[in-house]
Amino acid sequence: MVRLTNRLGAAVLVGLLVSSVLAGCAGEGKSPPDQNAPVAFSDMPANPPSEEATVAPSPSLSAVESMGAAPSRRASPSPTPKPKKKPTRTAPKPLAVAKPPTETLVPPAPPKPAPSSCKPTYRGTQAAQAEAKAALTDAAARSYWPVSAPDIKIPLGLLKATAWQESGWQSNIYACDGGVGLMQVMPNTATWMNQRFEQSYQIDDYRDNAFLGATYLAWATKYIGDMYFESDFRLDPALCGAELNSCLLNAVIAAYNAGHGAVAQEGEPLAIPNPSYVRNVRALMTECVCLGY
Repeated sequence: MVRLTNRLGAAVLVGLLVSSVLAGCAGEGKSPPDQNAPVAFSDMPANPPSEEATVAPSPSLSAVESMGAAPSRRASPSPTPKPKKKPTRTAPKPLAVAKPPTETLVPPAPPKPAPSSCKPTYRGTQAAQAEAKAALTDAAARSYWPVSAPDIKIPLGLLKATAWQESGWQSNIYACDGGVGLMQVMPNTATWMNQRFEQSYQIDDYRDNAFLGATYLAWATKYIGDMYFESDFRLDPALCGAELNSCLLNAVIAAYNAGHGAVAQEGEPLAIPNPSYVRNVRALMTECVCLGY
């Protein structure tokens, strides 16, 4: 019994020594390799987040991004919206037959063409190209119907082209049919327009000559626009179709050469009696060397 007791005491002593060693290891925060995890209390989360996990930035962000800088990876650009198509301007079609004219006082009809063998004459000093350009520019800037049709404007390109077709910008030329100067204005037509618009333009002055030519174009715009185009006075090439009688611009050009009566007649369709002249002026509106003066 003594030897058994001694053996039991020795076993107890060894157990105490092992327990003290294990207690010391636990105090240092170290666990044996295969130690089971302690049982959690019911009032604590099963997997409490560590302090390091709550402070560190998300692993999906770089260090620069975590400091508030813009991400280095650019976001996909949003698709660029397609530009909206501009509405196409509608071209006013001429009436099948003309309305009665609002202008009852009309200029005289043009004279008969002169013989082709006749050569023009020249009087006085010819204006320089810069002077002719300035006169045509001033004439295009004027409003000829400030009360009844203030929206009527004569495009500068039309004036330049018409003057080039008529005279080649020669301000002192006198044609065999009676046409004078830059715009080849007829003396009887100049007298009528001065009376109609209460002006005193001098046909042999290149500046006044430019105003006389523009005045006739403005009058024809009003006259033909009222009769065939419901008072739509736009002289825009974009409104012209394949047919020459499809727009007011072509009709006004035709009337400048052939007279208003050959183009517009009450109860009749719009006519273009001089297609070659109209095509020439239309081409000069975009191709004339005079446009660069």
